[in-house]
Amino acid sequence: MAISKAASFAPVAVQLAAWAHALSHPARIAILQVLAARQTCICGEIVDELPLAQATVSQHLKALKKAGLVVGTIDGPRSCYCLDREALGLAREALETLFTDLDRQPGCC
Repeated sequence: MAISKAASFAPVAVQLAAWAHALSHPARIAILQVLAARQTCICGEIVDELPLAQATVSQHLKALKKAGLVVGTIDGPRSCYCLDREALGLAREALETLFTDLDRQPGCC
């Protein structure tokens, strides 16, 4: 069985990569913005806000949920989603730390 190369890196680097991957599509950014604007858990209304099919929105929500940026609950046939504010704060802090550390390194040019 193959071992993931991600295990060879620091846990913070692996987590940063997961967040970056989740944020790597403009539809996912738009979904986060819709959830933030509503300031509550919402269900089907996300599809009404985006020029995407229900199945496509569901796939993007799945990626955001896998990364831990969104939490979801299933209530019968409906799934409701909202931002995970704690995870967003951790992601912001980790990205700020990364970019601050990178910026402090001497440049080559």
